[in-house]
Parts: sequence; structure tokens; C-alpha cells
Amino acid sequence: MQFSEHWLRTFTNPLLDSAALGHLMTMAGLEVEEAEPVAPAFTGIVVAQIVEAEKHPNADKLKLCKVDAGTGELLQIVCGAPNAAVGMKVPCAKVGAMLPGDFAIKAAKLRGVESFGMLCSERELGLSDEHGGLYALPDDAPVGVDIREYLALDDTLFTIKLTPNRSDCLSLTGVAREVAALTGVALVRPEFAAVVPTIDDRRAIVLDAPQACPRYCGRVLKGVDAKAPTPDWMKQRLQRSGIRSISALVDITNYVMLELGQPLHAFDNTRLKGAIHVRLPVEGEQVLLLNEQTVTPVADTLLIADEHCALALAGIMGGEESGITLETSEVFLESAFFAPEAIAGRARAYGFSSDASHRFERGVDFALARPALERATGLILEICGGAAGPVEEALAADALPARPPVRLRPARARRVLGIDMADDAMQALLERVHLEVSRDGDALLVSPPSFRFDIEIEEDLIEELARLHGYDNIPAVAPLGRLVMLDRSESDRSEWDVRHLLAARGFQEVVNFAFVEEAWERDFCSNDDPIRLANPIASQMSVMRSSLIPGLAANLVTNRKRQQNRVRVFELGRCFERKADGQPVAGFHQPRRIAALAAGPVVPEQWGERSRTTDFYDLKGDLEALFAPRELSFECLADPALHPGRAAVVMLDGRRIGVIGELHPIWVQRYDLGPAPVVFEVELDAALEAILPASGSVSRMPAVARDLALVVNQELSATRVLAVLREAAPSLVREISLFDVYHGKGIDPDKKSLAFSVLMQDTQRTLEDAEVEAAMSALLRHAELTLGARLRGSGE
Repeated sequence: MQFSEHWLRTFTNPLLDSAALGHLMTMAGLEVEEAEPVAPAFTGIVVAQIVEAEKHPNADKLKLCKVDAGTGELLQIVCGAPNAAVGMKVPCAKVGAMLPGDFAIKAAKLRGVESFGMLCSERELGLSDEHGGLYALPDDAPVGVDIREYLALDDTLFTIKLTPNRSDCLSLTGVAREVAALTGVALVRPEFAAVVPTIDDRRAIVLDAPQACPRYCGRVLKGVDAKAPTPDWMKQRLQRSGIRSISALVDITNYVMLELGQPLHAFDNTRLKGAIHVRLPVEGEQVLLLNEQTVTPVADTLLIADEHCALALAGIMGGEESGITLETSEVFLESAFFAPEAIAGRARAYGFSSDASHRFERGVDFALARPALERATGLILEICGGAAGPVEEALAADALPARPPVRLRPARARRVLGIDMADDAMQALLERVHLEVSRDGDALLVSPPSFRFDIEIEEDLIEELARLHGYDNIPAVAPLGRLVMLDRSESDRSEWDVRHLLAARGFQEVVNFAFVEEAWERDFCSNDDPIRLANPIASQMSVMRSSLIPGLAANLVTNRKRQQNRVRVFELGRCFERKADGQPVAGFHQPRRIAALAAGPVVPEQWGERSRTTDFYDLKGDLEALFAPRELSFECLADPALHPGRAAVVMLDGRRIGVIGELHPIWVQRYDLGPAPVVFEVELDAALEAILPASGSVSRMPAVARDLALVVNQELSATRVLAVLREAAPSLVREISLFDVYHGKGIDPDKKSLAFSVLMQDTQRTLEDAEVEAAMSALLRHAELTLGARLRGSGE
């Protein structure tokens, strides 16, 4: 919110300079984001009047002007502005003046004619970029007065960044109320009286949705001159608040909104039919808004309508068909309270925002509707003339926000704040911000006013005490506490442990958005019914991800566009799936997963190792290292996102925990991924579980190694064969590992040869040949009976 310091000081004027005032507001929670002067520094510029304006004798585009600058004699000034005319009052920089940018004004000759000064445009004063002509001042501007004084240019524009809970400060009255409370200076509120109706015209109001709009006030004004000029003082205050002057009626509603915090809206009364209804939309209903956007309101959007059609989106924006114009002579002026939950998010859902919705969705004083209506009525009658009818008010008192008292325990407040503040001092501070305080034994009962939506619990009051006492005045005491080492099982990993393990293997962590493009879900996850966002931040981020892999693929695309061909990235995050018994949100499951992608060369280009593209087994090794010493198993997988025959299910203790594989050639080509990347995605909880390595004595006895080559059916996996061999292995067998797979000459086409290395050892003695042969025979026999395997080279 932006406002003028001069305007603020008409409400309360503490003995603080601009910098101190800005610091005070910031430390009170009204963060001053920017404080800049209205105009740059300049001197020696006064209000002047052009008395004569003749053509320059030696130049077609220059004029020779005689100017009254209040010095007692006319100044001769050569001017090139096309709008320079006799009688016009303009800023005049006299000889010796200093313009912005340290530009000094001196007496000079222009085309042979002496010039003693300079007539200025708005750009030359640093007020705007307008430089098409001289800055025309009002006819009543006093000649000779310093222009900084006349235009109040020694002013500061404050821009404050409010947190959503402080909607009460979205007005000059609200900010001034805070400054007055913090400094103890009196608060001067705008004085206005209720307008006495002089006509009996009125329009009925019906609250069809009282929970969303419990209070609605309106009145009819006739004989209004919509073409009346907006007063300069009002234009200046609006401009310095970042609002463009449009017309007197619109400017007045904007002015009251800035002054009091109550958004208003003016309808052309002649375009209305029958009573005003505050209701929800009917199916298919459309509204043409003032921004020329036609919207179809959804079922929970509140509307302002008459007996014929919808007129406006309540609390958001008015409609074009009922809007006022310069020809408007009858006005229906609206002032209402809309429940924050009825307005919140609605404007953004239609792709825009407004000053009114910004205030209503945060909470507007529900007692302010009628006073703001009276204030706006008085200004309209003063500026535009006309006559006002009686105020019509529809009220559902039981639907207005409840303001129950909040119990504050002073002892707890002292303990939380760390300062010794008396109960009476607490009460005095809270009453300074217009909170009603009463005693209830050792506690204080604090009743928040209608404009404070942020006072609901005891902690809110403790925060108020801290603000009002001053954060700078609270001593910084080092906290004291007893540190206790918490128990932690060595079998539990932290997420940071997992991150470090992958980083140690050359991966870099990425953090992607959880909402992704719908095409990604369809292509990479075969998900035709993703969880869609009601209000996406961008069209390409419209659904929630059910896998981390599409985001990693997008990271690869980005890196390839920047000529980074070797990419190794991983991500820890949540995915989102539909599930009836999902937690914590029913109907949705939110598993945590970890995924990684590797693409390009295995190692960066170098002289010591031949370049080779990363393949399935490289990433499989990284995955196994992540889970070590636990052993993973892998089974063939058919997945539309992964390459057929180069993808597998990841199993841990007989349970599926994820997938690994090379991305499908279709998606590699469609998304321009280069050499096919390899990915894995597994449950994060499984990766966080660890087991401690078991230690054993190192045998001094020699080990015996034997090879066992088995011929098995082509579709039988090596994992299955290995598991069967380990089931039958005697105690002296220490390790069985696969070292060769063979297809070809000497093997039936529907068969394959798997060669295993069997390591045998005893810790106490040297093994005898008979024991070794018995062990190998037991392994072979079990494989024959269980899998139908045969020893390679043994014939049928």
C-alpha cells in the first residue's frame, strides 16, 4: 500500500522526521518497503504567469515570453513549448535556480535574444515523463510562491508491505491509528456528518446469501454532475497513493476507500431494474466486467444483481452494463460488508485482482459500511452536486463476525516476552490500540474491535504488547537450556544421509515444482486422470505430479539447451495419487519418493578413461550402493515410460519399492533428451531404513572357488536362479555370484547359460575335495529339481 506522508500527518503528526517515522512503522509490523520523495531536489522555481507570448524573431518554433514571476518586473524568457499562451500559469526557473540533475539556470542568448530563466514541463521538474508542453498550473495559483511549497513537493511516498492479518491498516485511518498509538500523539479522524435526505427515492435490497454478505447499504443520488472536475487536492492524494484519477464519482469512491478502508461502488441508477439482490449465480449466467472481461461465475461466487441480470462480482469488480459514465445523473451508491471467506481467492480464479477484493478477502471493518457511505455521499454532493435519498440497509446481524473476548494471562505474557511489565501497563498499551480491556481475576479480558480480524487467541495479544512496547526495547537475553542427547537408532537414516550418499556418487540435488504439465503425466506416468489444480499459477502447471521422473526429464532438457550433456540429478519429494483412504487428505495419497536420472558419459571427458555412455547397470550400481548393505532384487518390468527390456521392478525383502530403467525411445525423441537417460524412483521410507553390517572373524584358512555353469530356460531370471542356489547352499559356502551370461553356439535358442562363481571357506580348517564336490553337487541337484536346470556340457 502506497500513501503520502503529508496525508498521513493530517490524521496524526508525531515529532518524527520521515526516516524515524518509517522505522517506527516497520518495527510495529507495518514494514516500510520503500520511502521515496515525491519530487527530486531542485531550487529557485516559482509560480509564474505568462503576460506576453510573441513569435521569436529568429526562430519559427520558439516564443518570446514576458513572465510575471512575482519579482516586481517582467522576465523575458525564450520558450519552445507549443502550449505557451498568455494568461497561463506555469513553473518558472529563475536565473540561479538548480533543476534536477544539478542543472543550473543562467542568463543566456537563444538565437540572438536574451533569456532570463526557463519555463518548465513536468519532466523537467522530475514529476513525470510528460514533456509535450509546459506544466499548466491552476488559475488560482499564487504568483511568486515557491513551486515546492505550492505543490507540497517536500513530501515522502511510503510503500508499506502488510502481512495478510493486518487488513485494518489498508487505509490512512488504519495506519494513522497505529502511529498515534505508538507515539501517543492524538488521532484526528475525518469529520463528517450523516447526510440528511432531501428526496425520497430508494431502492430495495434483498440478502439472498446473508452468510456471505450480512450487511449491505445503499442510497440513491439524483441530479449528480458526473462531469464535475475532481478537486486538485483529491487528485494529488490519489496520485500519490498510486491511483489514477478517472472521474469525480470514481475518484470519490477510491478516495473513501483509501481514507477509511471501505471499498465502495457506484451504479448508474437508471440502468437498474427493481430491487438489488445479493445472491449466488444461476447456471450459465455471465457478467461483463468493467475491465471488459466476460466471466461465467462459478457456483460459490457472490453476485450483485437486480431483478433483471447480474450487475457485478460482489466485493471484486463492477459490471460494464451498470457502470457510471460522464453522462450519469442518477447514482445508486453501494457500501457493504462481505465475509472474507466469500471473497478470498475468487478474483485470482478469474485471472485478475482489484483493490476491493484485496481488502475484502483480508477483512473489512463490518461496522464501517454506513459511515463510509455517508462520507462518500457528502463528498459527491460537495463536488458533483445533486440530492440524496435515505440510506437503505439490509442486515443479517446473526451472520456478522463474532468478536468474543480473548483471555490474556499477564504472567504468561511476561514469561513469553522476557520483560517485567505490570498488568496496568499491559492494559494501557492494549487500550491505546482501541481494544476494550476488563479484569477477570488475575487475567485480562480483551474484546477486539470490529476492524481487528487478527485478534483471536492469547498469542495475538502478546504480539500486540511486543509491538507496542517496541521490539527494540525488549532485551536480547541469551536463552538457557539443558542440552540432552536424544536417542537415535543406528538403523535409521536421515534424509540428509541419503542426500550425502547420492552426492558422493556424483549426483546433484534439484527441487522441482509439485505441479506439472498435464502432458507429462500422460506420457511418463500413463495417467489420464491426474489431480487437477483449481487455480494453477500457470497453464503449464495445471496438475499434481504422481512421479518425480518427469521433473528430472525437464531438468535434463534445460541442461541440454545449455550444452550440458553430462547430467546426474536427484530429487526427494512428495507425489500425489488418488486413494480413497489417503492421509492426511481423504481421497489423496501423498507418498514421499526419491528419484535420480543419469545421462551422458559415465565420467567427464578425460585422458585416463575411454568415454562411455551411462547405461542401466551404472545407475543400478548407484541404487544398490544407496541401499547397501541391504540387498535389492530386480524383476522384469513392462512400463510405458521405460524402454522394454531395459526396465525392472526394484524389490526389497520381497516387496516392490520402485522402478529403474532407461526412458522409452518415444519420450526420448519427443522431448529431445539426447542419448537415452536412465532413471530410478523408489520409496523414500525404504531408503531411510538401514541395517548394521554384521562382523565376523577373518578366516586364516584358504578359500576354494568353483564355477557352476547352468543351462536354464530363456525367460528365467538370473535373480531367481541365484536365490534358488543360495537356498541350498551348505554352511561352508560363503558367496555365490553371477559372472557370465551366454547365448549362442552350443545352446538351444530357447535356453541360456548362467555361470556362477561359488566361494567356499571354513574358519577352522582347510576344506577337503570331497566336501567341496558334495557342496557343488548339492547346489546342482537343487537347481535341477527346482528349476529344471542342467549342467552346461553335460548333454540332455
